[in-house]
Amino acid sequence: MATAANPAIKTATCDVLVIGGGPAGSTISAFLAKAGHKVVLLEKDHHPRFHIGESLLPMNVPLFERLGVLDDIKRIGLPKFGAEFNDHGKTLTWYFTEAMVKNRPNTYEVRRSEFDQVLIQHTRKFGTEVHEGVRVTEVEFRQGQTTRVTARDDDGTIRHWEAKYVVDATGRDTLLANRLGMKQRNPAHNSSAVFGHFEGVPRRPGKDEGNISIYWFDHGWYWMIPLRDGAMSVGAVCWSYYLKSRKKPVDQFLWDTLNMNPMVAERMQGAKLMAPALATGNFSYQAETMYGDGWMIVGDAFAFIDPVFSSGVYLAMNSAERGAKVIDEMLRKGDVTVAGNRHLLRHYERTIRNGLKTFSWFIYRITTPAMRKMFMHPRNIWRMEEAVLSLLSADVFDKTPIHRPLLAFKTIYWISTLWNWRESLASWRQRQRAWNTRLDYEWQSGE
Repeated sequence: MATAANPAIKTATCDVLVIGGGPAGSTISAFLAKAGHKVVLLEKDHHPRFHIGESLLPMNVPLFERLGVLDDIKRIGLPKFGAEFNDHGKTLTWYFTEAMVKNRPNTYEVRRSEFDQVLIQHTRKFGTEVHEGVRVTEVEFRQGQTTRVTARDDDGTIRHWEAKYVVDATGRDTLLANRLGMKQRNPAHNSSAVFGHFEGVPRRPGKDEGNISIYWFDHGWYWMIPLRDGAMSVGAVCWSYYLKSRKKPVDQFLWDTLNMNPMVAERMQGAKLMAPALATGNFSYQAETMYGDGWMIVGDAFAFIDPVFSSGVYLAMNSAERGAKVIDEMLRKGDVTVAGNRHLLRHYERTIRNGLKTFSWFIYRITTPAMRKMFMHPRNIWRMEEAVLSLLSADVFDKTPIHRPLLAFKTIYWISTLWNWRESLASWRQRQRAWNTRLDYEWQSGE
């Protein structure tokens, strides 16, 4: 309703207010609404909207089942049974059925515009009050009281919500981390991306049609992600100094980059861009904490890492599902303070950070000579290959015994790095150059 002072300002109340309507925001709001809480979700854009991050992981599938959207994802997705790695003329496919847990054979490639719309429509079914085209302008935390959130509609209407709990799921907009001054960029991984959707790119035969393809080049790595409608998402994640060297239009720069690798260039013969290519900064970062009195940060709003293992959507939805359980418990207790839930919140954050750490160790070394060789020549000594495939499946939060085999893998990696010290030194110097280059591109779309 409008206030007496200003009839254009409307005020409402809710148990949980979620800011951001991407995978994390839609997931946490759905689980909380399903648990019986009054949930409001605010999204600055309108669905469907473009977003990159089209490749999912097998551990997404049981989460989709728990959320109740698996049939919808099957309808819009292309089955993905593995990840294909290509280097120096050799192609090797890692199949998810060879992971330690054998009953998660596949996942899906999706257009994010369709995928995100499915998720936000689904949370509406549970009773979440969804507002699109609404941008949050202020979040006022008041000790011992509800939090006041102020937002503006597309038509200029100002709205207030009084919420018992606030969730930041704004993705790379990192609303609360920015406002609270606790966003920390990762100086060890300073990368960028240039990408587009193409038609006319050959697909792999049979069940390999939906597999992601990964290639390396001197300045980073490439992805090729086939989509159900025949399009191919193609891009390069590269060190920022390389993208900063761009002197040509983005379309031509992308083509020039793709032609640097003979295997990629051959596959792209006859391909055609379906829309203008995009270039974007892809800085890795992490917030200092995930929670405070009456608030929590989930998904990319808390941390973002390089997308080489397609971990982004799963990490976002996993943190959202686990976060929903924590918030539900606090609301039922009637205490949303850190002091009253310290053990619960610390366990939640420790779990999420440990999963990120497991992924990050591999991701931040994926372009090194030693890691490239180990991925192209896998060996299952001490179950190392199975453990890496479990990692590629995102099985890093369950009790699957991957840690000892991964430790063995890391040990062999360091031995190989020292043994090939000249190559390793050259790679390290290249990374140093990247760390010293700051590139101020912004993502084309947020969470």
